[in-house]
Amino acid sequence: MTDLVTRPETAAEARELLTVNMGPQHPSTHGVLRLELTLDGEVVVHCRPVVGYLHTGIEKTFEHKSYVQGVVLTDRMDYLNPLGNNLGYALSVEKLAGCEIPERASALRVLLAELTRLSSHLMFVGSIALDLGASSPFLYCFREREKILDFFEGISGARMMTSFIRPGGLAHDVEPSMVDKISGFLDVMPGYIDSYEELLTGNPIFMERTQGIGRLPAEDALALGVSGPPLRGSGVALDMRKSNPYCGYETYDFEIPTGTIGDCFDRYLVRVTEMRQSVKICRQVLDRLPAGPVQTADRKVMPPPKEELARSMEAVIHHFKLWTEGIRPAAGEAYVGVESPRGELGFYVVSDGSGRPIRVHERAPSFANVQALPRIIEGGVVADVVACIASLDPIMGEVDR
Repeated sequence: MTDLVTRPETAAEARELLTVNMGPQHPSTHGVLRLELTLDGEVVVHCRPVVGYLHTGIEKTFEHKSYVQGVVLTDRMDYLNPLGNNLGYALSVEKLAGCEIPERASALRVLLAELTRLSSHLMFVGSIALDLGASSPFLYCFREREKILDFFEGISGARMMTSFIRPGGLAHDVEPSMVDKISGFLDVMPGYIDSYEELLTGNPIFMERTQGIGRLPAEDALALGVSGPPLRGSGVALDMRKSNPYCGYETYDFEIPTGTIGDCFDRYLVRVTEMRQSVKICRQVLDRLPAGPVQTADRKVMPPPKEELARSMEAVIHHFKLWTEGIRPAAGEAYVGVESPRGELGFYVVSDGSGRPIRVHERAPSFANVQALPRIIEGGVVADVVACIASLDPIMGEVDR
């Protein structure tokens, strides 16, 4: 007969786990993101991201708008990359319609996309510093970001939701005076980036809070569909501007920065270096900016110039039909991916031959990148969760749509 002996619980088994809700109103979650954290003392043993609090039904709304009206929806998916979202959507519609874009329009699109990347990365550098307790870099980064938003306002009339890049080209041309102002800004921007690095890159407190924190191995990043700076921070040199070039990016000289460890510090360094590369690309655009129109000559996509309306009844009729019936691409589907500040951004657009798309789906980089949060948070301490979230730089409006 065997005696039944009750074994005492081990120390690990006796410990109680604590479940904590971080968000969806926590300021460091960069939007309405909720993390269900299971803690063993200070150690995070389980992390579950919960999304959907900002669901707006934007993708469904596309089906009730003309192709041009859909541009204003793209601005609002990622409020830090409105022109980049305009660009990705416009390229997909243009692929459906089969129209050619003038060289000047493509060059200005590159300029605007890179200025938007600069603006977004400035927000990242300032916000990750603020999240970790450093307030000065945030103020300095916003100083330069305000200048970029002033450029957007001078070009389009709006600081953020510009809707300036449209299917067929641009809303209108960029004035020479604005080009000169941007050129002057590019001359001094590298010095400003140096000042951010003086405050953060060698700062022992910032290094302690980011180095070795939130490591994401390259194989895990690829398996999760991570793209953009988080993927390049893990050592994978994948950039849509190089791998699948658009708008003539293959003709510009720039490098793809990568990290070696894949921690929060590497993701920070990648973005800082990308800012320098964006300045380099913008300078190349201005140095070789061609003359010419900024709208396609394809009258199935863009209306006739305004000056024609005063002397041509056919132009008036064409203008009226295009704006009342909308662009009518042939039945089919198209997908174009671009490199947003957060990774691969793509628009899948389906046409049935009418003036409205029957399906528009966004490949949102933030949605894929948020999936990596459990991988980089679990096993670390709860104090490092803030740094991990900030290092991915998610935009919840893009995640939920």
